[in-house]
Amino acid sequence: MNMGIKAAIKAGALALAIGMTAPAPAQLLGGGGLGNTLGGVTGGLTGGLLGTPAGPNGSVIGRLDAPLSAIGNTVNSLAPADLLSARRQRLRTLARDNRTALDVDDQGNPIRRDEIIGINLAPDALAKAKAAGFTITRTEPIDNIGLTATILAPPRGKPARKAIEALRGIDPAGDYTLDHVYEPARAPLTPMQGPAAGGGATGGGGGAPIGLIDGGVGKHPAFANAAIEQRGFAGNPHPSGHGTAVASLLVGNVGAFRGAAPGSPLLVADVYGGAAGNGSAVAITRALAWLAQKGARVINISLVGPPNPLLAAGVKAVLARGIAVVAAVGNDGPAAPPQYPASYPGVVAVTGVDAKGHALIEAGKPLHLDFAAPGADMAGALPGGGWEALRGTSFAAPLVAGRLARAGSLAALAAEA
Repeated sequence: MNMGIKAAIKAGALALAIGMTAPAPAQLLGGGGLGNTLGGVTGGLTGGLLGTPAGPNGSVIGRLDAPLSAIGNTVNSLAPADLLSARRQRLRTLARDNRTALDVDDQGNPIRRDEIIGINLAPDALAKAKAAGFTITRTEPIDNIGLTATILAPPRGKPARKAIEALRGIDPAGDYTLDHVYEPARAPLTPMQGPAAGGGATGGGGGAPIGLIDGGVGKHPAFANAAIEQRGFAGNPHPSGHGTAVASLLVGNVGAFRGAAPGSPLLVADVYGGAAGNGSAVAITRALAWLAQKGARVINISLVGPPNPLLAAGVKAVLARGIAVVAAVGNDGPAAPPQYPASYPGVVAVTGVDAKGHALIEAGKPLHLDFAAPGADMAGALPGGGWEALRGTSFAAPLVAGRLARAGSLAALAAEA
């Protein structure tokens, strides 16, 4: 949006220069109901989260005196090189701990083991692949956005990252990719036990539903009056700490706690099913198609990973329908490679700032940047009740998505900021 590095916060008369670590300026989203009306944003870095403990009736947000931990854990004194090193180690650990399901590509990004995606393949291409020893394991028609993903297994003993070159050799006109796995932009996923929120349809009042692609959302008093519909794209929906926190910042409403768009219907696409080895490009693209079909006008994706042709095609298709996609830029620092889907053209890329308007040191460096929003000194809901201190660009993105849903357009949102 290139609104200029200085942006006025309408909650006060102060113009802030934000030290962004991104290649393009971003508009600071503040005022207009964002500040203290959202998720317990505080007035200072050490002030704790305001209020008294919420009771069974969900009176107000509880005070949390513990340090930023669990969902929001980030050592913000790390240098960019340290953050990059931590990223590499985290990805290696993810692949190792899920070795039956995951492998890595040549850049060390986690991929689904023994899976190659063919996009909209012609019948003769499939015949050539079979003749070369590839097995068609399944076909995923991605309804509503004109895509079909054919999943091929490589010949026995040949890893997908090597076998894909053979496919491209026998079918140069074909479109093939590995099935990359995407992480929450504030790891860990934190699977939780307990019932899922909602369960009913989101039709009725409240306007167009907001879409959320993440882990599942758990039951919480903040969602007592929210219309939430969930669907699983990696098994049944399974509550997660990350998905529940993000959902609360979108539509939560209990006592003094308010999300950015309280009262809006929420469609949740769980692409993990409680397992960190899920969250694949196929699952996310199928989720995009479902949300488009269900009428979402804004979709929040607080997930990050490498570029992927299938995901790119899915994002492009929903953007062409006038659906806004809002994505977090990630928390691996400016030395990490640009993360996707935030770096795709047309996606609303969001970074995080602290209570003083300073960019989070761990914020990533996307190919473009549109908005900055609070990404620290907040609280979010935990499955089953209770609250968690939050930090990371994962939690800035839903503040922008919710405000965008309320504003109705990017132009109107920019005018509010």
